[in-house]
Amino acid sequence: MALPALRPGMAIEVVGLGKQYRIGGIIDRNKTLRDSIGSLTRSKLGALRARQPREARARRPDNTFWALRDVSFGVERGEVLGVIGRNGAGKSTLLKVLTRIMPPDEGHARIRGRIGSLLEVGTGFHGELTGRENIYLNGAILGMHRYEIDRKYDEIVEFAGVARFIDTPVKRYSSGMYLRLAFSVAAHLEPEILLVDEVLAVGDAEFQKKCLGKMGDVAGEGRTVLFVSHNMDAVRQLCQSALWLESGSIQALGPVEDVIKAYLADTTLNRTADIFPVMDRHYGIGIADLRLTMDASPVSGALDLRVELDVHADAALPRIGIGFGLMTDTGARVVHLDERLTGFMFDMQPGSNHFLLECSALDRLLAAGDYVVSVWLAMPNIGNLVEIDRAATIHIPGVDFYGSGHYVDVHKHGPLLFPLQIRRVEPAHSVE
Repeated sequence: MALPALRPGMAIEVVGLGKQYRIGGIIDRNKTLRDSIGSLTRSKLGALRARQPREARARRPDNTFWALRDVSFGVERGEVLGVIGRNGAGKSTLLKVLTRIMPPDEGHARIRGRIGSLLEVGTGFHGELTGRENIYLNGAILGMHRYEIDRKYDEIVEFAGVARFIDTPVKRYSSGMYLRLAFSVAAHLEPEILLVDEVLAVGDAEFQKKCLGKMGDVAGEGRTVLFVSHNMDAVRQLCQSALWLESGSIQALGPVEDVIKAYLADTTLNRTADIFPVMDRHYGIGIADLRLTMDASPVSGALDLRVELDVHADAALPRIGIGFGLMTDTGARVVHLDERLTGFMFDMQPGSNHFLLECSALDRLLAAGDYVVSVWLAMPNIGNLVEIDRAATIHIPGVDFYGSGHYVDVHKHGPLLFPLQIRRVEPAHSVE
């Protein structure tokens, strides 16, 4: 049956999309003899199970799950849509269905325009071909003529910074070189729709900044972008709207600020009592309870933060570190105080150990807005044993820090209150 035409002005239209996976059902065509014997054994066991009574077969657990279920949305031409959600929410599966890497099991997706995609490092690259050959190969896959690729070739190589190695097979590239060239090809070959998955985490900070700038340029040229990322600041900077996926279904769709705020509020464990104890069973230590309060100081009136931490240890453990982190509500790091930096290490006694974390005059340090607290326990040379990420949210009210009648907002001006003074200085007069 023919699919309905796209509505005017739409670049992507998704209706009732569903994708189901079978756990353990992946077919490997490069099996060894050992794998083949295992497959034969499993098939024989499957035949035996098929002879079981219907009631026994009904009790077996279902080995399928829906990575996407009943997903419907539209993206207008020139729109930049951020796709956010936890790991396993279905974000990458959605992009793979849109790029026709895999077919949906339900619904349909209609697309108008040439798609360029970067779903993982080097998608569409052939390891035996050189960087130069892969540029032309990818351009041909996108349906571009050779003269179009020639016109963009120098820009692609310059952006990727791999000119010296452009005639080397890409299988010999480092992961960073591979990523830079793959992104450069995807962004410069003028697709009408650009799909970018969370691959920028592989690159360094300077390259990530270049990528975000380039995607901003692509969006400014009126092309459509779908951007999957866990970096909320990048999503906010780049996108006008956002789609929040949760367990394969749409949780929210709308203006980027509203969707990000709802997503971060949901992922923050405000009801901390529901999650304790959090234990590391191997070392027999965990956080039994966490209580957070914000009170005005009776002396200065400034807000003081207190975090009470109950740590349970099955046996005595020497030098356990306590770490503290603070992020903005969009996920940007403000403070990350680990035990190596602060020296906050303690010998744990068997049973209950009580600790108090305090920070005075927090509203004289931070701009107005919402912040997220994280706490963890660590052991030297081992790493974090227990971590409560996004344990609770605190709100910092506006303070007229500079006496100007205005307060500093975290999203407009940054998270820190900076004690800056500017004064006029008369030029010194020379004495003859």
